[in-house]
Amino acid sequence: MKGLKEFYNKYFMKQKMMHPVMFALLPIALVAIYFYGLRVLALFLLNIIVACLVEYLANAKIFKRKKISEAAIVTSCLYTMTLPPSIPFWISIVGIAFGIFFGKMVFGGFAKNVFNPALVARVFIYVNFPQQMTIYWNKAVGGFPGGFGTYLTKSLDSMTQSTPMTAFKVHSTFETIPTMLFGQIPGVIGETCKVLIIIGAIYLIYKKVASWQIMAGSVLGFCALSLVFNAMGVTSVPNPIYGMLMGGFLFGTVFMATDPVSAAKTTVGKWIYGFIIGIVTVIIRGFALFAGGVMFAVLIGNTFAPIIDYCVNKVQANKKAKSNKEVKVNG
Repeated sequence: MKGLKEFYNKYFMKQKMMHPVMFALLPIALVAIYFYGLRVLALFLLNIIVACLVEYLANAKIFKRKKISEAAIVTSCLYTMTLPPSIPFWISIVGIAFGIFFGKMVFGGFAKNVFNPALVARVFIYVNFPQQMTIYWNKAVGGFPGGFGTYLTKSLDSMTQSTPMTAFKVHSTFETIPTMLFGQIPGVIGETCKVLIIIGAIYLIYKKVASWQIMAGSVLGFCALSLVFNAMGVTSVPNPIYGMLMGGFLFGTVFMATDPVSAAKTTVGKWIYGFIIGIVTVIIRGFALFAGGVMFAVLIGNTFAPIIDYCVNKVQANKKAKSNKEVKVNG
């Protein structure tokens, strides 16, 4: 145990901000392993090892740094939770390696990336391996008492079922709200149990690690545009309650959109940034070919985050300058 601690201290940079995120993700990960079996645990471990290895090599060879950021562990866990449990191991490895290097290290490493590296990894394999990422995802193995005993290499083809999002888009059918809340549905590894995601959001807000303004803005934008489309009779957009419980919207809002590096930094900017993510998610889901949409919405939000902050700071600076000028004139 002492040797393991020494090894960790030697090769990893401690980042206290990452610890609450890990704690918030842990129950979701355990439930995912419970639902889908030990194959999910293998995916987590494999992606963590590859992410740390790629970051270490990039740091050592390019930046002459010797330590790995704990953010690499968080990134690999978040990425794993966006995958279907049946994803081939080699595709998963390709994705996380691409995301860490091209989504993070090419920008200079930790805290310098423009886009969320977990989503960069996910989008890369989503585009290049659409069949493995979009056809039919694995149903929770047997429901309760779960799938802890599932073999690592067992074929899960016989336990597949369309996700709630796919079922709505293709057949206009809905899962029940309790079913979607507690996770006994097919979907990607981390999105199924919405109750744990909501608890994780409360915990992260309490620890002041994730921005509640971004979460609230995202939910507000999502609900507002969904209600507008519902009032217009657009059948491809469900009511906001079902919409938020389908797919990865809540997971993306809580764990991806709030990434402090790639998100907006100003208070007003956080509201605008979150609102953009919410409305873009509804538009993509309702009118694009993609069943989901939140991953593209967050990346679009990442693109505009610096512009949003620049505009907010500019407006506030102009207001302050005008106020100071009026004080001088009146004085």
